[in-house]
Amino acid sequence: MVTIGILLSPGFQMLCLSTSTIFEFANLLSGQSFYRVDLISEQGGLVPSSMGFSVETQAFKQRSYDTVLVLGDNQLIEPTPALIPFLQDTLSTSRRLASACTGSFLLAAAGLLDGRKATTHWFHARTFREAFPKVKLEEDRIFTVDGKLWTSAGMTACIDLALALVEQDLGAEVARDVARKLVVYHRRAGGQSQFSALLELEPKSDRVQTALTYAKEHLREELSVEQLA
Repeated sequence: MVTIGILLSPGFQMLCLSTSTIFEFANLLSGQSFYRVDLISEQGGLVPSSMGFSVETQAFKQRSYDTVLVLGDNQLIEPTPALIPFLQDTLSTSRRLASACTGSFLLAAAGLLDGRKATTHWFHARTFREAFPKVKLEEDRIFTVDGKLWTSAGMTACIDLALALVEQDLGAEVARDVARKLVVYHRRAGGQSQFSALLELEPKSDRVQTALTYAKEHLREELSVEQLA
């Protein structure tokens, strides 16, 4: 069984918690209890979310994990003194250490991203570069992988990261089935830009949206106006 510890700090971004659903459906669709997911925090107990309501957690010192996923927050909250050594120990004891959204700020604060490539939410990229100049920030990436360290861009990019983790563990077919079940795109490549030129076209009708979707799925082909019409 692969143990996943999802690390929450006060004010954690609620959308990032959707990563737990990726592992839930990986279990359902693979027909086995492959993942055990724990929500963890420094002290355990209730941790308030970005929406104000709280989520029950376990103290992170209670056990070790195969994979630890650090969730971000909206306010770039400073890490507590106990969090830094926990993350440093985790890098040496776990198979993977990942962050979602601004969770990369916590990994960088622990010195774990120095000399490594990483990403974060595009909105905070300049702040990240100024605070952590030793990190090879790739702000256009959906997610990055550098050895045991995985980082994702902001908001829904955490879903792409979680699907990539599932793909590494259980294969592309299971990850594809999970994405299909959750009605999400399977899966955006890590090198894909956080911005989409197609989205910026703002189609005015379903017919235009259908044409844009078709074009996006056939980028390697020659597409005539007549064919798209």
